[in-house]
Amino acid sequence: MVDNAEQQHFAWLARSFGRTDYLPLTADDLDALADAGSYVQKYPGTHLFKEGTPADAAYVIQEGEAELYRTRSSGARVVVGRVGSGSVIGDIAMFQESPYISSARATTPLTAFRIEQAKLLPILVERPVIAMRWLVAGLNQLEATQRRVIRLLHRTVKEQVAELVLDEADRFGEVHLSQTSLANLLGASRQSVNQALSELRSTGAIETGYRRVRVVDPGQLETIVGR
Repeated sequence: MVDNAEQQHFAWLARSFGRTDYLPLTADDLDALADAGSYVQKYPGTHLFKEGTPADAAYVIQEGEAELYRTRSSGARVVVGRVGSGSVIGDIAMFQESPYISSARATTPLTAFRIEQAKLLPILVERPVIAMRWLVAGLNQLEATQRRVIRLLHRTVKEQVAELVLDEADRFGEVHLSQTSLANLLGASRQSVNQALSELRSTGAIETGYRRVRVVDPGQLETIVGR
């Protein structure tokens, strides 16, 4: 007898791997996926995985957010991305059987489903529907990243910063990224990002402080980026 908690878990797993209007997962597929991993919970500041360690698992974030960062030889951390609910991370390194290329650290209380490599690979070989759904989920994330890159290529630094701030703001309008991290995510100089933030602040669209930006007028930012 499957209880409500298990039903919710199976439904969440099904939604997390690609589209749900074709190649439906069977009950046996969902059982196999559920048996391949377990839930982990992380407090802010704790890690799902660290750069350079063996990639023995992939993670599907159910609730919460994490930042992906790399560590320079100087010891400085460079944020390269932020991920939230529904994101699959660590799978590329896991499939390549190489170390994780970045660290994943919780920025909020986080719950994720940890899927072990040793258990997942046989499932993907034996169950082509799961393999296809995993592929579709990965391609969807890649396509979203590509669309974002293309949009940024045709925008001024001010427009790029406005869009990134909108995308990264939490429900309170807070963006917990330093100006250096914003510059790294955009591939722009820190000076140009600082200038763009100053211009947005002068119009009242945002407020800035130490390692944070707060959205004051989202409508103004949306006008700047053409949403």
